[in-house]
Amino acid sequence: MRERFWERFPLEELSGEEWEALCDGCGQCCLLKFQDADTGDLAVLNVACELLDTHSCRCSDYEHRFEKVPDCTRLTPALIDEFRWLPHSCAYRRVAEGRKLARWHPLLSGDPERVHRKGVSVRSFAVSSREVDPAHYEDHIIAVIPIDD
Repeated sequence: MRERFWERFPLEELSGEEWEALCDGCGQCCLLKFQDADTGDLAVLNVACELLDTHSCRCSDYEHRFEKVPDCTRLTPALIDEFRWLPHSCAYRRVAEGRKLARWHPLLSGDPERVHRKGVSVRSFAVSSREVDPAHYEDHIIAVIPIDD
């Protein structure tokens, strides 16, 4: 990877390896979300995709995720503006907005556990969708994000 690539190149010019390295491992994009058809607001649940390892906050089958979970979120440089629900801490969002990476980010700190110690990841509260009956999803809403068009 190129030195400090996130500061020197736009997202569209990153290699696949560099793009993947931007992921801070928080797991927030793997939480289930439902959009209200009337308001457009997005309800975020503490329920994670069945493939998310809720301890590591990484996909347990990243290579095959789209075959196993067809509606898995596909973040790409071309689509980043569509994901306005990404947390302000997200490296993809930060770089897209011209902001610096958080000091705890693994690319800066060299420590992939800092995202968890800082409380940014879903490790402390996410439950697998395998453990929750979809009829009870409403009980698992942790945030409602207004999405302005």
